[in-house]
Amino acid sequence: MEMSELVTLLSHESLDLIDAVGPISSSDDAMKAVTRMRAAGHSPDLTAAVVTQARLRTRAEAKFGPFASRMLFTQAGLEQATRMPVAARHAQRFVAAGARSVADLGCGIGADALAFAGAGLRVLAVDADAVTAGITAHNLAPFGDSVEVRHSLAEEVDLTGMDAAWLDPARRTKGHSETKRVTAADYSPNLDWVFGLADGLPIGVKLGPAHDRDSLPENAETQWVSVDGDVVELVVWTGTLARDGVRRAALVVRGSGAHELTAPADAIDEEPRELGAFVHEPDGAVIRARLVGDVARSLQAGPVADGIAYLTSDTPLTSPFVSSFRVREVLPADVKTLAKALRGHDIGTLEIKKRGMDIDPAVFRKKLNLKGSQAATLILTRSGTKRVAILADRV
Repeated sequence: MEMSELVTLLSHESLDLIDAVGPISSSDDAMKAVTRMRAAGHSPDLTAAVVTQARLRTRAEAKFGPFASRMLFTQAGLEQATRMPVAARHAQRFVAAGARSVADLGCGIGADALAFAGAGLRVLAVDADAVTAGITAHNLAPFGDSVEVRHSLAEEVDLTGMDAAWLDPARRTKGHSETKRVTAADYSPNLDWVFGLADGLPIGVKLGPAHDRDSLPENAETQWVSVDGDVVELVVWTGTLARDGVRRAALVVRGSGAHELTAPADAIDEEPRELGAFVHEPDGAVIRARLVGDVARSLQAGPVADGIAYLTSDTPLTSPFVSSFRVREVLPADVKTLAKALRGHDIGTLEIKKRGMDIDPAVFRKKLNLKGSQAATLILTRSGTKRVAILADRV
């Protein structure tokens, strides 16, 4: 998006048109909207800008809920924005630490800043891209004087008077549509500068969940967050924002609920054990935080094999930190044998999971030639040193 397009979108006419177009969830919807607008005499540029925003708003509902209905977006900004339920938890962390103001350095389209302001914090929102800063100013306008938006490099901002800072370093190439990931050495602002801020100010830093653990500050709290099964971020909390005695945390958000597992360090893993009546798949945040051992002990379970993040037990225990499956049958991981067994169970709908086996589930599924009226889960993994296929049902 160019600045000229943003200026056009910020007019009352354009904003009213976006509202009037309504939800656009398909190419067919978009074509119909374009046809209506062009028939009404609107220019091609205005039509394209309005329809693009209407479509982005529709997509944004999954992250922003009702807030999306008055916001503006870029494609890249929406893809990289924090989900509102997660942003709200970021805001709660600052409030709980006693902060009254926060600098959001690298604010993007303003997702976290929106949550900060909504929690009653005074917000300084900063972004290095002029168009993005303009979009953020629009998105945060309802909060009036409690929010200031600046177009600036994070490194050039005077943080005097701010109680804490939130940073989301750019991890992709510049742009408003298609962007590419960059290595940690090319993040902007530089991570050495980012973590250097912690010497004088409590900070929270949002990183990708696969970020190199060895490069993280040793005295910080590291929290991995998953939403509905997808690990979406790693947050590094320092100073008063880090909780006493917590160095590892896994926050699991599902629907409107959330559960968190915390520990002072990586958990010690349990020893592998023979396959039992149940298999448990730890949430990705638990795996990233290396807290699988703590979950295993809570379930009286152990790994199915060395280095495999499936747990097994004989007790019917489960937890919010795992997906649990009741074992029906253990079979050889052989296509012909499995196809015959699945026909015998009348299984036509099959969820396929795998760890420790070099198999493409989509290709494997085609070879099974599934037909039937029943559903089940197939877990392809190792039990001890053997490759096995575990036919199971979700608990």
